[in-house]
Amino acid sequence: MALIKDIAKVCKSKNAGPFELTIDVVFDDPELYCKVKATGVLSAELIASLYSVSPNAVQFTPYDAGMAFKATLPRAVPAGDIGDTDVYGAQQHAPLLDVDIPV
Repeated sequence: MALIKDIAKVCKSKNAGPFELTIDVVFDDPELYCKVKATGVLSAELIASLYSVSPNAVQFTPYDAGMAFKATLPRAVPAGDIGDTDVYGAQQHAPLLDVDIPV
């Protein structure tokens, strides 16, 4: 088992407009990327469970050419609205960092 924070080159989040977040997990080793993809751990269901949204609300895309996974999901609070603690969405990737991947 390996944590995403230990095996991914990049794990980041950002706004995808005021109402959505995009999370990117990028690898720099094609073999490792393929192993991670084959486990099926990174998925819309995982993102939905970590961020308390419906799996149907998560657009999840493995991007083989970039050795990356991208997820877009609704923000809990619109960017800049009362109660928003991360207007740029730049700290929302943290729940993924400690996900175990059986590689």
